[in-house]
Amino acid sequence: MTQIDMTPDSHPERSYATHARSILILGLPLAGSQLAQFAVHMTDVIMMGWYGLDELAALVLAAGYWFITFILLGGFAFAVMPLVAKAIGENDTTLVRRATRMAMWLSVIFAVLVYPIFLFSESALIALGQQPHIAALAQPYLIITGIEMIPALIVAVFRSYFSALERTRVVLMAVIAAVAVNFVLNYAFIFGNFGLPEMGMAGAALASVMVSTLMMIGLMVYAQIATPENDLFRNLFKPDWDVFAAVFKMGVPIGLTSLAEVSLFNVAAIMMGWIGTTTLAAHGVVLQLSAIAFMMQLGFAQAATIRAGNAFGRKDEADLRRGALVVTLLSLGMAAITCLVYLAFPEQLIGVFIAPDEPARLEVLQIGATLLIFSALFQFSDGGQVIALSLLRGLQDTAIPMWLASLSYWGIGLPIAYVLGFVVDWGASGVWIGLLVGLSAAWVLMGWRFWLIKSRLTTVD
Repeated sequence: MTQIDMTPDSHPERSYATHARSILILGLPLAGSQLAQFAVHMTDVIMMGWYGLDELAALVLAAGYWFITFILLGGFAFAVMPLVAKAIGENDTTLVRRATRMAMWLSVIFAVLVYPIFLFSESALIALGQQPHIAALAQPYLIITGIEMIPALIVAVFRSYFSALERTRVVLMAVIAAVAVNFVLNYAFIFGNFGLPEMGMAGAALASVMVSTLMMIGLMVYAQIATPENDLFRNLFKPDWDVFAAVFKMGVPIGLTSLAEVSLFNVAAIMMGWIGTTTLAAHGVVLQLSAIAFMMQLGFAQAATIRAGNAFGRKDEADLRRGALVVTLLSLGMAAITCLVYLAFPEQLIGVFIAPDEPARLEVLQIGATLLIFSALFQFSDGGQVIALSLLRGLQDTAIPMWLASLSYWGIGLPIAYVLGFVVDWGASGVWIGLLVGLSAAWVLMGWRFWLIKSRLTTVD
């Protein structure tokens, strides 16, 4: 493992090819770790699709309910990345340790505070218009995975920490191991193999808790062994209120921005539930496929945050702008490849998630193939907006982007989704057009903010 040089560097004349090579070296392992992390969840979805259509629909809702909470609280973990990246640019090893420690504090505190929402999830889902039998299936899953919130958030903190140090391979290897363990545990718990009782959705939830806990322990041990210079666990229970406040101030807007986007998709899932279980299941499958592509974009986006944070710490405007242009072009290239794959193989991709003997298989394939067209089209907007947002995070600009994201997703995208889906009566297609418009608006607004305002480092401070 290559040790990161903490001495600030300055490369104002680095070529575009050099930037591309640096971003790929950093971004591809990050993208791989994001894909592997998503594969943990996708394993649940595929196996639950084999188990039963009602259970698949319930898992789509339950996973969205859990993930909304996780992504909101995960803002504290995500704040570690730009804070540590800038600290490296400034050669401030003390801030590296303090920011990571206070992010762990905030993650645990809020994970405990929000647990009651999982205890009453069935009532909440019914109040949101979901079918009672689907809500009843979802609640046991959420009661168990609510416990997972603490280890999952700690894992997120350490993933941000290692990523900012550009130790991306350990993150990738940890998540790949989690995929394998989750597959085995799901196979055992969901279906009752290896002499264990059949647990269905509760089995998938138990597997998730165990996998997150093992990842947390593994990453904490590795941090202590591989980065002793940062001594992360020294004075672990000692407060550092200035840094606590800084992580909180940055983490809340990051969490709310992510929540605005994720909740847009989850409200779309609720709308699909109004249409019917089959439509909801098809929507859930297409979301899984869309998320696979987004994980690749997110890897490049995290690389953008780290490189922008380093340039910010060095006050190197030329390096920032060149790197930003390169990562944006890489994102668009990835979107083009994904778009072509989705348009060329819709039924093959969707069919992976549905059991061959499922009575509604043909209907799910037909609905899903139509929705996948819209997913293919918004790959460009989805990638563009997350890259622009991540560049702004690298400059520790999080408050205004939060409002721009909220306006785009909720002020523009969601109303259009509802009107086209239920007033114009275009159904699922209308909802997905609304998603496309919302993501495009976010891309335009946040791209404008970065390129015309914040990429001039003299205005950032």
